[in-house]
Amino acid sequence: MFLTNATHISALQVAELYKNRWQVELFFKWLKQHLKIKKYGGTTENAVRIQIYSAICSYCLVTLIQKEMQINRSTYESLQILSISLTDKTHLRDLFVKTKFQYDKERYGFNEPNLFDNF
Repeated sequence: MFLTNATHISALQVAELYKNRWQVELFFKWLKQHLKIKKYGGTTENAVRIQIYSAICSYCLVTLIQKEMQINRSTYESLQILSISLTDKTHLRDLFVKTKFQYDKERYGFNEPNLFDNF
């Protein structure tokens, strides 16, 4: 049962609006969990959009690199390795092979969903 003061729309439309709002909430939850944006660099809508788009692009690029190079590490771990090696001229394959990094969630047996699980 949904309660609303929008009496001019049908019950089906109200349910659809709640469903769409929930999708927005899930998207922001995913953003916070995966992109690790701690602080926004600007306060304007455009500045926030640019930061979110840049973080999404970085996340997708790292995921594509993992898929292409068949790297068996979490995306979070790969992002951490790359962030501490930004100015390093080591080949990516060597960087991932040589770096010993153990994320707490992996140590305790939790796995994050993979962008390419369905492929």
